[in-house]
Amino acid sequence: MRQQNYDYDIVIIGGGIVGLATAYRLTQMTKARLAVIEAEERLAAHQTGNNSGVIHSGLYYKPGSLKAKNCVEGREALYHFCADHDIPHERCGKLVVATAEEEIPRLKDLHQRGEANGLKGLMWLEKDDLKQYEPYVEGVAGLRVPETGIVDYTVVTEKLAELVRAAGHNVFLGHRFSGLEQHHSGLIVTTNRQNFKTRYLINCGGLHSDRIARKCGLKPDVRIIPFRGEYYKIKPEKRYLVKNLIYPVPDPEFPFLGVHFTRMIDGGVEAGPNAVLAFKREGYRKTSFSLRDTIETFTYPGFLRLAGKYLKTGLAEYYRSFNKKAFVKALQRLIPMVQMGDLEPGGAGVRAQALEKSGMLVDDFRIIEAPAMIHVLNAPSPAATASLSIGKTIAQMAKKNFDV
Repeated sequence: MRQQNYDYDIVIIGGGIVGLATAYRLTQMTKARLAVIEAEERLAAHQTGNNSGVIHSGLYYKPGSLKAKNCVEGREALYHFCADHDIPHERCGKLVVATAEEEIPRLKDLHQRGEANGLKGLMWLEKDDLKQYEPYVEGVAGLRVPETGIVDYTVVTEKLAELVRAAGHNVFLGHRFSGLEQHHSGLIVTTNRQNFKTRYLINCGGLHSDRIARKCGLKPDVRIIPFRGEYYKIKPEKRYLVKNLIYPVPDPEFPFLGVHFTRMIDGGVEAGPNAVLAFKREGYRKTSFSLRDTIETFTYPGFLRLAGKYLKTGLAEYYRSFNKKAFVKALQRLIPMVQMGDLEPGGAGVRAQALEKSGMLVDDFRIIEAPAMIHVLNAPSPAATASLSIGKTIAQMAKKNFDV
């Protein structure tokens, strides 16, 4: 039973899609009184609102991992949620294309991994079959993935917030978390605007999740390293080159998917992203810089080990960031007809990637528990796709461990 001297039973830090999906699931599973606090003046201001809106199928992830389980379950939950609430979306499918013979074994491995993760309708395509789905693609083989889709995740997040508010709970914007006081009777969450008395805390702080955890008295064994992904947009008169989504076979030497083509739910087409180290956790421009963030990155032993391992690949990504011709050359591996003049500058997103001291990128979702707290320390892609499933998982943890 909630004690009356508390403002809330649970305060959730973070107004991105994971934080709002967690709040939404809690409204379905508990009677806890909730508050979501978001540092910015709008929801989905960072990772959620700066991606290309792909509903991922679950093709890439290690079978049995949290990523694989939550992506497959979350994908279908998201499709149902969008249908139930009239949110524009499309299960359009994507094509993963091998552009050289040496990529075919890796493409076959992806096919097997997708089947192990329960994907339906996967279709192996020979060279002559590719143009049936993407007329301007060039490759030696492909994998058709029909369960991939597109949506605007900002719209999804705003609908989640609307439902949370409609259930009688609060979503506070412009409240940046600054500290936590722990008392025997509960917690006091401090922001730049006010204090919140609460019994429990859930940290869905994304780019700042590790710092939030440390301010809460934890010593997380990871640090968030920001990677910026930069996009170009295909000019409207050349959008016919891309019907849906076109991806390369991932490079095993680099832990990101590589530049690709994405038709968006508004009809636009994005090309990208690359993946370059950002010198600011919210560094959406090439010139963005934070001395604190940069020092934290370059003094972290895990980053130094990571940089040593991926130095050549990382430098190539930087070169492509500043050289449009090199970016276009990478795109031309998939669609040779794409030319420099077909592209105009697009946006950028920053991925909050957790990194261990050993230099290992945390590949899976990482959620840790502490007395009266739950901390989501790593929720990279496909977190948006999987958000309703992740939110359900966190809500189940809260229901089990919190008195709600």
